[in-house]
Amino acid sequence: MKTSVYLKPNSRHREEVVPNDDGSLTIYTKAPAIEGRANAAAAKLLAKHFGVAPSKVKLVRGATSKYKVFEIDKIE
Repeated sequence: MKTSVYLKPNSRHREEVVPNDDGSLTIYTKAPAIEGRANAAAAKLLAKHFGVAPSKVKLVRGATSKYKVFEIDKIE
């Protein structure tokens, strides 16, 4: 399953996944957008949100963009 994500790094108060009206997700993370730290934090938050292992979440598109596409493998 592919999920569109808007990533907001350097969030001061929260780390959470918020569903949007259009079916995409907004992820707030405290990690900075340096050396892929925000992407790794987003993958962990997505795994927790969907109830899968972090190894099942893969960044497909948007490594350096705020708009990303993650693939979540729910089949175990």
